[in-house]
Amino acid sequence: MKNIVAKNIADDFPALRQTVNGHALVYLDSAATSMRPESVLRAVDNFYRRDGANPHRGMYDMAQRATDAYDGARVTAARFVGADAEETVFVRNASEGLNIIALGYAPLILGRGDNIVLPITEHHSNLVPWQVLARRHGAELRYMYVDPRTGVLPDSELDAKIDGRTKIVAFTHVSNVLGTRLPVEKFVAAAKAVGAITVLDCAQSVPHFGVDLHQLGVDFAAFSGHKMYAPMGIGVMYGRRELLEAMPPFLYGGDMIEDVREQDTDFLPPPSKFEAGTQNAGGAVGLAAAVEYIESVGWEAIEDNERKLMKRLTEGLASLKNVSLVGNSGADVGRYGVASFNIDGVHPHDAATILNDYGVAVRAGKHCAHPLLAHLDAEFNACCRASLGIYSTEADVERLLETLPLVRRRMNLGD
Repeated sequence: MKNIVAKNIADDFPALRQTVNGHALVYLDSAATSMRPESVLRAVDNFYRRDGANPHRGMYDMAQRATDAYDGARVTAARFVGADAEETVFVRNASEGLNIIALGYAPLILGRGDNIVLPITEHHSNLVPWQVLARRHGAELRYMYVDPRTGVLPDSELDAKIDGRTKIVAFTHVSNVLGTRLPVEKFVAAAKAVGAITVLDCAQSVPHFGVDLHQLGVDFAAFSGHKMYAPMGIGVMYGRRELLEAMPPFLYGGDMIEDVREQDTDFLPPPSKFEAGTQNAGGAVGLAAAVEYIESVGWEAIEDNERKLMKRLTEGLASLKNVSLVGNSGADVGRYGVASFNIDGVHPHDAATILNDYGVAVRAGKHCAHPLLAHLDAEFNACCRASLGIYSTEADVERLLETLPLVRRRMNLGD
């Protein structure tokens, strides 16, 4: 598709046109939830206005259009991440997908004395289910630790933690706190060497660069639509076809049934057997529209813009007095979309509240990554996080950098 280069991309996003406390909104929380372009809003609205019947249930025209839209959205979502439609299951979000993998497939291979390995960087969605599973099956949960000064995971951690008793290696593609890209290829190679399955949380990577799940060689993956300019309540769980076929359904109900008798049931093949009940068809249509929007801008333009903004953001944060980057004291260390920081003596919640007074929206807290923040020993065991989206501009970054020095002054802490 032809790249969008002739206009400000932010103009496509209605939510960004508002003012906050008399200031134009600067939205720097896309890692939590991204805004949606007009084309996505229009696609969802059109679906419910014209085609909002239940997919796979009716023979009448409206139901057929709904079916075509829903099934077509699956093809689009699969293509976006280099997968096949039969391997692409619609779920509510990455959290649901990761839970289904952990509680649906992993029990088939995990026994007492086995181990599950994951980096300390993980979001709770790719950590808590493995805690539950390990306790339930008498398995060991092992962590690979990043260097707290640099945020980088040493190769020695893979060698030390993954062994012949490892059955599952689960990992994020990009840390939602550090923004660092983890070595997926090394994880996959180490897991394959011992016969373990791999589970990828790519919620923080799919908005920032192209992801090809077949090329990466992972066994399972999950991502959320709301982090990539799609509606909330829709996401994707990916699994290699033979693994999905072996995996039992997680929920039971309508539209995942081949045949039901009084005492037993035959289920449809994947992905249908994992989509019980009425699905978020409008969300799936919105997800497909978001994919098409990303493709219309083009990865080259997206990555080039983000690279420039991230360089300015990290260098600017590193240069500010009484501001420290989390995970690395330097500036550009290959972060993707995320820069976390603290202001000396100021709790992140106070900092974010004051920034909001000037129309600047950042995330503050532990970012659903409590073990990572504890390992990093950040002040207050928390941090502020500024995160970029496809619509972020140089002006957004400059507004943040200009406003940050005001925080300590407002707290009567001086410059």
